[in-house]
Amino acid sequence: MRLLYILLLSLLLTTACGTEPAKESDQSVPSFIPKVQISAYIRRIYEDKKGNLWLATTNDGVCRYDGKGLTYFTKKEGLAGVCVKAIAEDKSGNLWFATEGGVSKYDGKTFTTFRMKDGLADNDAWSILVDKAGIIWFGTAAGVSRYDGATFTAFPLPAVNVEHDPKYDPRQVWDIFEDKDGSLWFATAGAGVSRYDGKGFTTYTTNNGLAGNKVCWIEADKSGKLWFSTRGNGVSRYDGKTFTTFTEKDGLGSNNIWEIMCDRAGNVWFATSGHGAVRYDGKTFTTFTEQEGITQNNIQSIYEDRTGKLWFGFSGGLFRFDGKGFINVTKNGPWE
Repeated sequence: MRLLYILLLSLLLTTACGTEPAKESDQSVPSFIPKVQISAYIRRIYEDKKGNLWLATTNDGVCRYDGKGLTYFTKKEGLAGVCVKAIAEDKSGNLWFATEGGVSKYDGKTFTTFRMKDGLADNDAWSILVDKAGIIWFGTAAGVSRYDGATFTAFPLPAVNVEHDPKYDPRQVWDIFEDKDGSLWFATAGAGVSRYDGKGFTTYTTNNGLAGNKVCWIEADKSGKLWFSTRGNGVSRYDGKTFTTFTEKDGLGSNNIWEIMCDRAGNVWFATSGHGAVRYDGKTFTTFTEQEGITQNNIQSIYEDRTGKLWFGFSGGLFRFDGKGFINVTKNGPWE
């Protein structure tokens, strides 16, 4: 009996510790290590110029993966809030974070926070864009501010005469996008989208063919067409003249779409509320749900890093797509 016990103990130690380092392609989470999620909800994913992967969460601030380990930044470290809704990097290498308590700039060592008292339109910040000229734009719950590196300037969007959901403030800007021509697009929570060409505004709503007036995200595909996701009305594709709308009836999976991402292969991905991830190859929609390894079907963020890896922020944690299915990446990995 004693000999059997020694043999079993030896086998367990060999299995747990290994006799040689695991190959990179074999990195996986052993079954005896608890799966502790990075956060309950990954709202945004962003890769900085140094290759660090930043994960914006709903309640845990922002988390950085540097290829070796995870580092969390919260109010304790100087971040403006714990709910991070957008991330961007300016031309000097500073990282900017939009939170419910203002916007924070991180220079690699310390955080500097800006709020309404500094000229920000509202402390509840939702979106950030660094344009080609280096101007930083912030979308908030009460409008837009632009920052030239020294001061904030209010940037009022045109008033739009459309009916809007009383649950949402139409001044709220959920996303800001710069197209190939340098025009800026502002996605609002009830007033459609407004395009600023440097001289004036053009606003698009359901009256012009847009799927819905609550616009969550703007993305350009490989051909230059713009895609707009909406809350409750599917997505619209804009070719510069007309809108083409896709909904559940066309195979979209859900009419509630948060983020849109176009990968380097030309596929357009949609993060849905309640119906998993959806991929559009230009002809057909493919939906990925539990059968492909997803544990929760609510997705709010999709990101392709410089190596071509696709990352998905779920209600339930971080996932990586390996071309066929989804792998849950926890605090213990697997990252590769």
